[in-house]
Amino acid sequence: MSSLTHQPPTALVTGATSGLGKAIAVRLARDGLQVVVVGRDASRGAAVVAQIEAAGGQARFIAADLNDLADIKRLAEGVGDIDVLVNNAGRSVWAPTEDMRVADFDSMFASNVRAPYLLVGAFAPAMAERGTGVIINITSMAGRIGLRSGAAYRATKAALDSMTQSWTAEYCPRGVRVNSVAAGPSHTRVEARERFDQLGATTARQNPLRLPKSSPSSRRLRRATLLAPSSQPVSRQAAGRAGGVPGSRSRAECGRCWPRDS
Repeated sequence: MSSLTHQPPTALVTGATSGLGKAIAVRLARDGLQVVVVGRDASRGAAVVAQIEAAGGQARFIAADLNDLADIKRLAEGVGDIDVLVNNAGRSVWAPTEDMRVADFDSMFASNVRAPYLLVGAFAPAMAERGTGVIINITSMAGRIGLRSGAAYRATKAALDSMTQSWTAEYCPRGVRVNSVAAGPSHTRVEARERFDQLGATTARQNPLRLPKSSPSSRRLRRATLLAPSSQPVSRQAAGRAGGVPGSRSRAECGRCWPRDS
């Protein structure tokens, strides 16, 4: 990582001008990383950079439309080496299958699948050459369960999960950790609260794994969830069934990325 050369690591976060991406960018900066804020809206990007700098962090904004192949190429060529890539940007369109417009279908696959694929192709080889790096793909619970009017969106997130597995096999032996975070409903837009609440009703939020609240297994699960460190060098992705407390540090249920042969 860049810290070996007395420079803080650099993280590039797509879709970082609002919502979950903004929260990720702010948190990474608070943790001491230099953050490249990527998004389409320059004024919102400047506001995120100002917020980070006001808190003592380091950040810069690069405008890019990840549906545009030329913008992706310009971003990859202009940003320089990075240590962490967070593929967060994405688009969702919900419609019955017979009503989904081809333009919306293509746009979702361009932003949710093609853009992460091209960015990993642009940045992962240099990480592998240095023998270190982290790639985090923000997927969704939608990639794992059937949702009415969500067939196309679900397919994009399932594709990103699938690519995460392949990238683990491809880059993990060379020192690059690749994981995905399958996010549940996130209230990033007030007008979408009702839909998010409907999605949230499909998850086992109240008592994960349906363990009795007072059982020894349930107590051990909660202790492990609250106390286990999350910084171990593991790769793959979020488990399909996991108990957890929002905001806590959770043990990842995934395969280890074993050290390279020396």
